[in-house]
Amino acid sequence: MSIIPSFFGGRRSSIFDPFSLDIWDPFKDFPISSSSDHVSNETSALVNTRVDWKETPEAHVFKADLPGIKKEEIKVEVEDDRILQISGERNVEKEDKNDTWHRVERSSGKFTRRFRLPENAKMDQVKAAMENGVLTITVPKEEVKKPDVKSIEISG
Repeated sequence: MSIIPSFFGGRRSSIFDPFSLDIWDPFKDFPISSSSDHVSNETSALVNTRVDWKETPEAHVFKADLPGIKKEEIKVEVEDDRILQISGERNVEKEDKNDTWHRVERSSGKFTRRFRLPENAKMDQVKAAMENGVLTITVPKEEVKKPDVKSIEISG
């Protein structure tokens, strides 16, 4: 949980969370236009891709809201150093010259979310499923081996 959720836009990740690799854009709400508007679109899509991460006794479960995106447009990758990456692209709706836009609030562009998984993650058994615009990624956990305790007799 974030220490100050309202300051960071209500996100449930924290800048102090060692597992989160989110990119925070401190200038995203400033009304400054720049020559690199495509960068702000990409950042906007990235920030709007909300992901929940919960840990159960059996697995780490990630849920990402990706409405209007087909599963073929999403990539889920696992890197050797225990990094889970979710990426894709929201395409811009085609414009008709006869249309008059009154408001554009939905973001478009590329998005990427990266998470460092803990040591107990079974990286070779990751599963992903898409249903009703929600991507669910399940990363099973290794069983924690309980150490064998052997009593030692004290002589003397």
